[in-house]
Amino acid sequence: MKYLLLIYNNPAMLAALPKAENDAIMSDVDRIMAELTASGEFIGGQALADSSQSRTVRTVDGTLTTTDGPYAEAKEQLAGYLMVECDSVERATEIARSWPDARFGAMEVRPVMHTSGQEM
Repeated sequence: MKYLLLIYNNPAMLAALPKAENDAIMSDVDRIMAELTASGEFIGGQALADSSQSRTVRTVDGTLTTTDGPYAEAKEQLAGYLMVECDSVERATEIARSWPDARFGAMEVRPVMHTSGQEM
């Protein structure tokens, strides 16, 4: 089963970290990525640009509108994602719990639906 692990963090908090702490976080990420690649569980993933670079498209009073920035004002923002393939939601959750952002932000584990929609 494929799972999307959504990474949420607070960019201001990360920017305020001492360099050594930031380096330790990146080292953890590198280690986890190497483990997931070696196990064959890593499918893909990317960091996302700052939310100030985003646009939100939605319907307001029957008209499509586009606004700059994220949908909601929040300190925690979607920062990136991982796509993994593993045997269970428990394993996907274990991976999410090991990700550094789980310690100071949040990780969301979402099953990826097969095109048949069997997961619904």
